[in-house]
Amino acid sequence: MLAEIFATLFDVIVPLSIPVIAGAMLSQFGKLEIKPLLNFALYYITPFLIFDTLMEARLSPEDIYLTLAYSLLNLIFLAVVANLLGKLLKLPANDIAGLTLISSFTNAVNYGIPLMLLAFGQLGLEKASIYIVMQMVMMHTLGIFFAARSHFTIKNAIKSVFSLPAIYAVLLAMVLRALNLNLPGGLSTGVSMIAEAYPPIVLAVLGAQMANVKTESITRNTRITFWSGMGMRLLIAPLIALLCLHLLEIKGIMFSTLLVLSCMPVAINAGILAEKFDASPKVLTKTILWTTLLSFFVLPVLIVLVR
Repeated sequence: MLAEIFATLFDVIVPLSIPVIAGAMLSQFGKLEIKPLLNFALYYITPFLIFDTLMEARLSPEDIYLTLAYSLLNLIFLAVVANLLGKLLKLPANDIAGLTLISSFTNAVNYGIPLMLLAFGQLGLEKASIYIVMQMVMMHTLGIFFAARSHFTIKNAIKSVFSLPAIYAVLLAMVLRALNLNLPGGLSTGVSMIAEAYPPIVLAVLGAQMANVKTESITRNTRITFWSGMGMRLLIAPLIALLCLHLLEIKGIMFSTLLVLSCMPVAINAGILAEKFDASPKVLTKTILWTTLLSFFVLPVLIVLVR
């Protein structure tokens, strides 16, 4: 068991840490500007990644149904609990929005994809790809709504969902798949090239965000939001995931992949949305940092237990 855990740490964490370290060093010594990269990721790379993933994923009807049902049920439970907890603690609207983002979305793409391939092989990655697509879609639809409503009206928050190209990438991919159409070879290659740039760029952004985490004194609300978010992501989220998997009677390799992906650290894109819409970005950055660091030790153990 220990050998498997150390193998997972070495084979997954070391490769992923390289762009993170590079981003942190660029931020400290190269004065890397984070906000332009955030917009670059949101408006350029993300829609291509979503479109390419939706077009290439091999989806069976049963897998689609179970993963869709699980993703929505899990998200509803997490969002409701996060909002109730935020109101119980009398947090302001932007902190509740940040807590909802922390609780609801995991780093299933750039961290989850190599982890799934290592732990469960190609079959596990195929099963995981459906959930990963759902996380990307929900992040750039409901995630934007959660983040934007902290200082927008509901009407403007809904408008903000349709102001980013990711939603149109989803719609286009759905139409093409429904009509059984594919892009011509040259266009498909170009889309894939852009999509492949996603992990190193967003991981570099994560490194830059980590490097810019401040250690100065924080407000009471910020401290409460941080610890509430850590508790939600590390303790409550796995319990809710187990409950949803039990309710939907999901078993086998899909159970293992969905549980592990649901226990991933806070999504990098949650931090991007928090920065863009002022949904408690300092708290998001801190929770991304600490849940990512803790995941290096927690996830290998979890994988060994469920595999």
